[in-house]
Amino acid sequence: MKNCATCGAPNADSAPYCQSCGSSFNNAGAYYQSQPAPYAQAGQYRAAPSVSVYTTPTQIPYEYRPLSPWAYLGYTLLYSIPLIGFIFLIVFALSDGNINRRNHARGYFCALLVSVILGVIVWLVFGAALGSLASYM
Repeated sequence: MKNCATCGAPNADSAPYCQSCGSSFNNAGAYYQSQPAPYAQAGQYRAAPSVSVYTTPTQIPYEYRPLSPWAYLGYTLLYSIPLIGFIFLIVFALSDGNINRRNHARGYFCALLVSVILGVIVWLVFGAALGSLASYM
């Protein structure tokens, strides 16, 4: 048995740490105490990891370049043209050019699809209601 120098508690001879207070015997924890903390202490700042930062929009690759609000408006107006707009909508939704333009086209296509489905449901409901109303007159 050996006694801890810090708290005086009895410990086994083979114990590397005190069972009562946790202090180390025979510099068993010297390795861990000599290592720097993995986090910054208060008042210390670590350098940010080096990542490539785009300073101007032209440095961003074309496929990831964001669209301006005017581009969104322009594409929305283009998709609203009856036949030509639908062709452009399908082409842009399936293209692999600019991801933002593709996602906008896919979102517009989903909204168009939901509108058509809702229009058919409303037409069926009101058509059935008007048909039953006409049979009473």
